[in-house]
Amino acid sequence: MGLGDLPEVLTAQHIASYLHISRRRVYELFQMSEAAGGIRNFDVGNSKRVDKQDFIRWMESRKEEKAKSVVS
Repeated sequence: MGLGDLPEVLTAQHIASYLHISRRRVYELFQMSEAAGGIRNFDVGNSKRVDKQDFIRWMESRKEEKAKSVVS
């Protein structure tokens, strides 16, 4: 599954499949603050959803954090 294959609004399952991690880990990331590395999300009833653009920004920020830690 490529990034282009993802819908505009993502579920935990979409993110888990894309990143090859468990849904449980995705929900843990949903609970974390963005400052601590969490994924921005919103509620739809009892479900969590993520805008695709927010997910892309989150991935980019993770890459930037990694690059900073390698340089330091």
